[in-house]
Amino acid sequence: MRFLLYVAVCSSILSAGAAKADDATLRQRATEGMRKACDYFQNDVSCEGGYLWRYSEDLKKREGEGKATATMVWVQPPGTPSVGMALLNAYEATKDPYYLEAARRAGHCLVRGQLRSGGWAYRIEFDPKLRGKVDYRVEPSAQGKARHNVTTLDDDTTQAAMRLLMKLDQTLEFKDEQIHQAVLYGLDHLVQAQYPNGAWPQRFSAPPDPAKYPVKKASYPDKWSRTFPHIDYMGFYTFNDGAIGDVIDVMFMASHIYKDPRYRESALRGGQFILLAQMPDPQPAWAQQYDVDMHPVWARKFEPPAITGGESQGVMRMLMAVYRETGDKKFLEPIPRAIAYLRQSALPDGKLARFYELRTNRPLYFTKDYQLTYSDADMPTHYSFKVGHSLDATERDYQRLAQSDHHASSERKDVQPRKASPALVAQVEKVLAAFDQRGRWVDDDGLRYQDKGDTTNRVISCSTFIRNIRILSQYLATKPD
Repeated sequence: MRFLLYVAVCSSILSAGAAKADDATLRQRATEGMRKACDYFQNDVSCEGGYLWRYSEDLKKREGEGKATATMVWVQPPGTPSVGMALLNAYEATKDPYYLEAARRAGHCLVRGQLRSGGWAYRIEFDPKLRGKVDYRVEPSAQGKARHNVTTLDDDTTQAAMRLLMKLDQTLEFKDEQIHQAVLYGLDHLVQAQYPNGAWPQRFSAPPDPAKYPVKKASYPDKWSRTFPHIDYMGFYTFNDGAIGDVIDVMFMASHIYKDPRYRESALRGGQFILLAQMPDPQPAWAQQYDVDMHPVWARKFEPPAITGGESQGVMRMLMAVYRETGDKKFLEPIPRAIAYLRQSALPDGKLARFYELRTNRPLYFTKDYQLTYSDADMPTHYSFKVGHSLDATERDYQRLAQSDHHASSERKDVQPRKASPALVAQVEKVLAAFDQRGRWVDDDGLRYQDKGDTTNRVISCSTFIRNIRILSQYLATKPD
């Protein structure tokens, strides 16, 4: 019996030793692999510290959300801010200053692309001849010359840039003057661009005139055009693609980092706009965009005045985020009515329509030649006119918040590292197995925006790089065995 116990103890010791050795070996491989991948992205892929979306394997063809040149970088995720944040995650996991410097380079790239209007366009141009056509803040002002100066809040573009710069500023202890000033300039202009009712537009080049934007609650128009009116939708109050919600998130983050009450107040005014924008019965959800009278309104030729089954879900998640920051139950009040409405609006296949006709609640679609219709038989494929939903999860989160005591945290607390789970270890092994000798992950995915007939298959994707660096960072941040 004693002998069997002795054997069991020895086996346990040997197994623990082997596990530690395996963990140490994997950590070494993960450390070396992450450095090699970042070296490649820094030295071969990067332009002025910035990044696009996808590249052909030989780097000769490049694209963001469109064909790109070797002197362009993209701001819109998964471009420069997203890659920069992955590099910053690597620094936080390893404390290796190499990654902080790489993230700083991405931040300085964004500084050079900040517009005089305060934010960013989708891309930044570094060709000297083309840069003169854009009103970049760091360049001399060109009096009397028309230059592009339109900040976009679409697709988390300016917001993603602000998050990276703010996080960098904090990590660098506010000592990098270029980054610090870019952050303050951007935040000031986002505050100035906010409408009196708390909303933000999709794009802006200057602050709004408050006298032209009265504060009203959302309502149904007496009538609306069923043909696309070719109007400029840039200044509409915009939920589409998370525009307002992403700015609210930036403002709360700024409030935590800089302790300036203006930023928290701006975020709360954004939350108040969400309350104003909830449509009355019989459709108590939200539209993608509203005009100055707070009526749902056309944007692009495939985005009619309607109640949206898509953005309404993001709006509810943002209301819960505002509640977590404030503890004010008024931000939870709209959610049960919206959930009930969306449940009863589900299509036969369980999905939601992207658009529901005002008042009648009939699903709206478009034909391939962009005629508004009630039929889903001939829809364009570039846009989701039917969307999935997470109403069960949203309702669970709502119930949890509504039934629990609120404890808002003014700081984002550090989490003590835990041991790596078997699932995470398996992910790391998979990431390292896909790694080539040059430090690349090459996908058989193709490019999207090249000339007709392009046969490029093998591509280097920023999305893949970001995902894999995050997995490696997450593993290296865990507690060793």
